[in-house]
Amino acid sequence: MQKLLLLGDEAIAQGALDAGLSGVYAYPGTPSTEITEYIQHSKQAADNGVHRDWSSNEKTAMEAAIGMSYAGKRALVCMKHVGLNVAADAFMNAAIVGANGGLVILSADDPSMHSSQNEQDSRVFGKFALIPMLEPSNQQECYDMVQYAFDFSEKYRVPVLMRITTRLAHSRAGVIRKNPRKQNEIHIPENLRQYVLLPAISRKNYKELLLKQNDFINNAINDGWNTLTMGSNKKYGIIAAGLGYNYLMENFPDRNIPYSVLKITQYPLPTDMLIKLATETEELIVMEDGYPFIEEQIKSLIPSSLIVHGRLDGTLPRDGELNPNLIAKALKIDKGEFNVIPEVVKPRPPKLCDGCPHINSYLALNEALKDYTPGRVFADIGCYTLGALPPYNAINTCVDMGASITMAKGATDAGILPAVAVIGDSTFTHSGMTGLLDAVWEKSPITIMILDNSTTAMTGGQDSNAYTKLESICKGLGVEENHIKIINPLPKFHEENVKTIKEELDYNGVSVIIPKRECIQTIGKKKRTC
Repeated sequence: MQKLLLLGDEAIAQGALDAGLSGVYAYPGTPSTEITEYIQHSKQAADNGVHRDWSSNEKTAMEAAIGMSYAGKRALVCMKHVGLNVAADAFMNAAIVGANGGLVILSADDPSMHSSQNEQDSRVFGKFALIPMLEPSNQQECYDMVQYAFDFSEKYRVPVLMRITTRLAHSRAGVIRKNPRKQNEIHIPENLRQYVLLPAISRKNYKELLLKQNDFINNAINDGWNTLTMGSNKKYGIIAAGLGYNYLMENFPDRNIPYSVLKITQYPLPTDMLIKLATETEELIVMEDGYPFIEEQIKSLIPSSLIVHGRLDGTLPRDGELNPNLIAKALKIDKGEFNVIPEVVKPRPPKLCDGCPHINSYLALNEALKDYTPGRVFADIGCYTLGALPPYNAINTCVDMGASITMAKGATDAGILPAVAVIGDSTFTHSGMTGLLDAVWEKSPITIMILDNSTTAMTGGQDSNAYTKLESICKGLGVEENHIKIINPLPKFHEENVKTIKEELDYNGVSVIIPKRECIQTIGKKKRTC
């Protein structure tokens, strides 16, 4: 069999392709982006006509994947953890309509918030939706599990959630491939009411989902992904989930662990295994990346007198990602610090790239606003968020995708005038357009700057669905044509740009200013590939 050296993300992508994938749907978001990029660059995907274009946002991606599953084909939908919030409406209802072709939802969590605004745990969403979940502990499991997930999805007619974390997504290991399978033929659901969520049908579908829960638990016990290994030392029983199991193994390179270990990579929790572990050990230690998801659940399954250690009692930190050093400390293993981070790769403060067009946009905006009191600029998710930092100090908020326009509107409703929204071109089409429509409908006096660098820059320069369309979209949403202004964010146009921004700040209605200049990084990439 062929062996490849793959990132966790790439192993999932290759596993999906070898499982007979027909379509991947995603909006770029670290640490999930490389899954779709791998499939986009795959000759295997191209030869087999696999759909692999970016979606406008995670909700549209989820809905398109549901549509491909409806057609009997295998679909993978990928996002980062906060993207699952955007897709939540479709995600929750996908659990009720079920699946026809295999439907796998990949959510990549970011504990320690390396590039995210929170560190929520997608396992909570999986439990909320009552669907089975998989959490691989290494790259080989990433590959193998996505194939298992498609089979499981089709066997039980249910979407399957796969959850990974940043460190697994972006670390590399050898992966052994299996023989590729052919794609499914098109076959629509036998029950043509399955996907019609009228209340009477929803109630029936929901009861069927509840009836499947025992099957999900039995599979978590019997399918072999979860394993219970009994040890000779009964002092501790260890529950290690996903990548936490990998960190545990790094502390025992000879694999000679004296304690009993329950490895959890499939949910719902394998209750029989948990109870056996709990009855044969004095104390439990739970090692899991993210929330104390397992730690909180097991307390209702085990004797109340049994001591449970983990994130809740401070044995492990309550926040941030785990690592081998933290696991060693929890087990009182005195090895000294290993995996010490070299000085050269220690965190450095982020900043806008030299030559970034956003710099000149912010310099012009700051000058245009210099005669007003501070705190009037509502921004969004993207590279331009770095405008919050010195020396620009140009923006005052960053909450979620698309929030800039709606927050600015709310501020003007409260009486803050003028108010400015700053949003990127890709974020605008992701979730800014509906906010603009609200502002147009209510004739809100806000100035919106759509920083158009022709790409989704923060995640590496993916195509923006807004490319060349921003003016026509704004016009179509009702912005008056003479208040849609295009400016060139270069130093030589600074005075002209300041004048344009000032004029629109004075306008008592919705105005849109589009600073248009390509991302300095994508220009560099194009030059290097020429």
